[in-house]
Amino acid sequence: MTRGTDADRPGATDARGQVRPAARAAASPPRRPSLVELSAEALTAVLSRLGEPAYRGPQIEQLIYRQFAGRVADMSNLPAALRARLAAQYDVWPLTLQTYAVSRNGDTLKALFRLADGVCVEAVLMLYDQRQTLCISSQAGCAMACAFCATGQDGLTRNLTSGEIVSQVLYLAQLLAQRDARALGLQARSDRVSNVVFMGMGEPFHNYDAVWRAIPRLASDRYFGLGARRITISTVGLAPQIAAMAQEPWPVRLAVSLHAPNDALRAQLVPPARRWPLREVLRAVRAYTRRTHRRVSFEYVMLDGINDHPQLGSDLGRLVQGLPCHVNLIPFNPIPGGRYRPSPDGRLREFARRVGAAGIPVTIRVKRGVEMDAGCGQLKRRAVIRAPRPGTRPR
Repeated sequence: MTRGTDADRPGATDARGQVRPAARAAASPPRRPSLVELSAEALTAVLSRLGEPAYRGPQIEQLIYRQFAGRVADMSNLPAALRARLAAQYDVWPLTLQTYAVSRNGDTLKALFRLADGVCVEAVLMLYDQRQTLCISSQAGCAMACAFCATGQDGLTRNLTSGEIVSQVLYLAQLLAQRDARALGLQARSDRVSNVVFMGMGEPFHNYDAVWRAIPRLASDRYFGLGARRITISTVGLAPQIAAMAQEPWPVRLAVSLHAPNDALRAQLVPPARRWPLREVLRAVRAYTRRTHRRVSFEYVMLDGINDHPQLGSDLGRLVQGLPCHVNLIPFNPIPGGRYRPSPDGRLREFARRVGAAGIPVTIRVKRGVEMDAGCGQLKRRAVIRAPRPGTRPR
């Protein structure tokens, strides 16, 4: 798929899942240009205009993507004159930390970031025995209107730029690398990010081009160096974009949110299902797996009395039989005042057993951050405090 500018992205969808004009979801530009938004070619051009040699570009990229310099002033190995000229014109990251919350047992941190135009987005750092995963946002708000999602209830504000996406990772990677995680009560076992998942605010495939401009910055050894196979993009099932992803050169992982094994129930929970029914979604997934030879994850949020009947587990297992996949059952993180409740543990386990009886690998995601509003969009609804300057860390 051709990459346009960050303003040339799909618009919101209406209640039927139809795409509205792109202008409805156009990204607001940062108040000051951000170095993270610049391509390698654009950064070279900026430095050339300043009379600097070409090697300054890769030097600055290393400072940003490997040493996590959040301000030009932090780039101490650049000449003072160059730092002064860059600082007068550019920010490094297009976001600041607004507030954060840490779980009681120290395994989860949720950050609320304020963007240059005042819009806020969320990211979550989750610590496991063998990995440290960042869950990041691709949009401010979401147009998909999933019935159980706090972000979907608020609607779409705008798409994020590729720099705003990448900067979420850089900020939290800095926190780990500089050992500030322990000062916050996080029980980090490593000073590095191991995985990134696009499962925060927004539908990544509704902001397709910006997401795929962010991928090389996260995966490539020239930049953050995570590796593509440690990145997962989650979608509610936008079939054309699943097909497009199969053509992309970076082998990132795909997760598809089903939440129901039939179209009638799924359309109640995930309105885009009215536009892309299961047969179209699964057709796109089959084409994707044939072309890429990669396994797909199917995500399924478990809602008490809604989509957790054991028979639906059997139906789900039959639905995805024959695909190289696994099913990830997600305990629901309740929204204060919301109508949905998490499935009881016994019913969740029986549902998993029914899925597994069809020969499908199935896991139950570990519950995280229930007491700290770690569900998507929940922290944004809570306290708003003074934002630190770019590049500073939470205290």
